[in-house]
Amino acid sequence: MPVPLHPDDTHDAALLARLKPTEYRNPTPKKRYQLVVIGAGPAGLVAAAGAAGLGASVALIERDLMGGDCLTVGCVPSKTLLRSAHAAHDSRTAEPFGISSSFTVNFPEVMQRVRRVRAGLSQHDSVERFTNLGVDVFLGEGKFVSQDAVEVAGTRLSFSRCLIATGARPKVPEEFRQQTSPPIYTNESIFNITQLPQRLLVIGAGPVGCELSQAFARLGSQVTLVARKGILERDDHEAATFVAASLKSDGVVIQADTPSLSQFDAVLVAAGRMPNIEQLNLDAAGIESDSRRGIIVDDYLRTTNSRIFAAGDVSSIPEHFTHAADAMARIVVQNALFPIWSKVSRLIIPHCTFTDPELAHIGQSTNEGECLKTQFLEMDRGATDSAPGFIKIRIKPGSDAILGATVVGPRAGEIISSIAIAMNQKIGLKQIAKVVFPYPTYGEAFKKIADQYSRSRLTPRTKWLLSLWLRWFR
Repeated sequence: MPVPLHPDDTHDAALLARLKPTEYRNPTPKKRYQLVVIGAGPAGLVAAAGAAGLGASVALIERDLMGGDCLTVGCVPSKTLLRSAHAAHDSRTAEPFGISSSFTVNFPEVMQRVRRVRAGLSQHDSVERFTNLGVDVFLGEGKFVSQDAVEVAGTRLSFSRCLIATGARPKVPEEFRQQTSPPIYTNESIFNITQLPQRLLVIGAGPVGCELSQAFARLGSQVTLVARKGILERDDHEAATFVAASLKSDGVVIQADTPSLSQFDAVLVAAGRMPNIEQLNLDAAGIESDSRRGIIVDDYLRTTNSRIFAAGDVSSIPEHFTHAADAMARIVVQNALFPIWSKVSRLIIPHCTFTDPELAHIGQSTNEGECLKTQFLEMDRGATDSAPGFIKIRIKPGSDAILGATVVGPRAGEIISSIAIAMNQKIGLKQIAKVVFPYPTYGEAFKKIADQYSRSRLTPRTKWLLSLWLRWFR
């Protein structure tokens, strides 16, 4: 569905002028494009800019707003809202730090800031920017008309290679689709509200449901979160339980069953996603898809039509994150335009849920191997900030190679980035122990885990040999 905007709001007007300008006219198409990209979200924008920067002829098709979900209804507005909620929480809980504070949440101003930040960032994804990069931008619904051509706004675009990057949309269960009272929202519409719902029901306890439950609770809503299988079920259970305790301390009621909707002023459905594939006419291009998994791709991100690739949330690759879409787009540019092929299975993709505390994870989460753990409150920075949390790293049996890690606590997303570098470059804990980290920081937790590994390798025999040396040494 089109992103709902406030037509009289100056920030939304600026957003629209950049991402879907009313005066814009589609260009005259080239005879044949080296790459046609359908969808101008994170994957599509990265691929279009990258291919054009390398000198390829590129067409980019978008049916709604340039920037996709991340800019308009996803990461940018949600994290902006979370920042306001965090400020309210800090004011409310300042007394233990010797600070007395009284404050008022001005929710219309909070949402205006969301729209202002979103509009400010929209220049990076604008039609003007991409036309200046040499990309032919076509606004309209794109669909395949043959194995090597798409049609948009009545114009046929032929291609040598194509990327489908149309993303996904919220999945709304049948029982909520016809509901009008209370109003039903998804992430596509919740950032359009201007009045705080006093009683909010959130359906779904994945990252979106948990983040927004906590945000609205901190801003003053009475929030009930329906978590049929527990919260953040794909994450480490201990870490998810830690986040659940934080949500409850903020007043979020977590329960397994859906209560009567009549008890609430608004409902937010965050119960999963479904790929945007229905309007693409995939059969005309010989592309296989699945209504749940999306467009079927191989390890090189090729569809069943070898000319056509898919990346991001619309693909069957289960890593549905903005940064994963970015990484996949780079693989597509390489694989589509050059004879040097790269596999998506080689990517090591971390993820982070931006609740407070943050929960980040990378790599394997099985019980194989040795698990090393340290608490943030055992570290000086954790103690000065009164910030609980922990880091767990799982290593390969008989080795210091990192298999996976979970971080829950402040700056978890930043900490997991350091671990991602180590895993990507195959740097083990022995080498991490030699790195000097700034003090006092949360990042030191990684170093502390490495030191923990080193001490565990100090066997009784090694200690005995060292003691012999020290007794001899004068």
